[in-house]
Amino acid sequence: MQSPYKKRNISSYVRLYFLIVAQYIKARLQYRVDFFISSIGIIFQNITGFASLWILFYTIPEFQGWHYYELVFLYSFAILSVTPAQMFFDNTWQLSRHTREGTFIKYYFRPLNMMFYYMSEVIDLKAFTQFFFGVYFFIYSSIHLGIQWSFPLILQTLSLLFASSLIMISFLVISSSTSFWITQSFAIMSFLSRFREYARYPLTIFNSFFRFLFSFIIPIGFIAYYPAQLVLRPYQAKVLPYITPLVGSFFFALSYWVWSRGVRSWSGTGS
Repeated sequence: MQSPYKKRNISSYVRLYFLIVAQYIKARLQYRVDFFISSIGIIFQNITGFASLWILFYTIPEFQGWHYYELVFLYSFAILSVTPAQMFFDNTWQLSRHTREGTFIKYYFRPLNMMFYYMSEVIDLKAFTQFFFGVYFFIYSSIHLGIQWSFPLILQTLSLLFASSLIMISFLVISSSTSFWITQSFAIMSFLSRFREYARYPLTIFNSFFRFLFSFIIPIGFIAYYPAQLVLRPYQAKVLPYITPLVGSFFFALSYWVWSRGVRSWSGTGS
C-alpha cells in the first residue's frame, strides 16, 4: 500500500506534533492515579537497578579497572540514552496489534509522514520520571569525578547522547517493523530490548565474542560505554568512541528504510 502524504517543512511538523501531544496528554491526565502509580514503578525500577550496581561493585571491587562513580556515570548515561526511545517511540509496542487487527490502515489516508503520525500519537509520560532520575545521577557522578564541564565538552556530550538515543530508537523501530511481515513481533522486540540492560556496564567485563557482538552486530556498546569513554577517559579512546554519531545515524537511517519497506509491503488483514 502507498501513503499519500505530502511533504511539509520541519516547522509545520513541530507545530503539529505539539498539537497531537497536547491532546494525548489531556486524555492521559484523566487517569492521574495510573500515571502516579506508573511513575512510582519507574522510580523503584531505577532504584533497584542502581542498588544492583552498588552491590555488584562492592562485591567485586576491582571491576575491570572502573571506579564506582565511573560506573554510576555510565549507568546514568545509559538511562538518558534510552529515555527518548521510551518517551517518544513507545507506540512501537502496539504496532503488531494494529497490523494484526487491520487498524493500521488509517495511517495511509492522512497527508503526513507515516512514521511521524504513528509515533506522535503516544508519548510515555512516566519516562519523564526516568529522565530526571538519570539527570540526577549524571550530575551526582560528575561532581564526584570532578569533571570540568567546558562548553565544547557539553556540546560533545549532548551530541553523543543524541547519537546513542538514535541507536536505541532504531532497535525499537526495526524490531517492531517486523509486524508488517509476521503476525507477532512482541517476542523480537522483547529480545532486543533486553540487550539494553547490558549497556549499563563496561564492555570490558565481557569476553571477546560479546565485545565483538556488542560493537559491530548489535551496537549496545555505543549506547553508553564508548560515548562515556570520550568524557571519562579520552586518553584511552581509540577509533570506536569517535564514530558514535556515525553509528547512530546509520542505524536510524536503516530503521527508517526497514519501516518504509514494511509500510509498502503491508496489505492489511484481508478482512
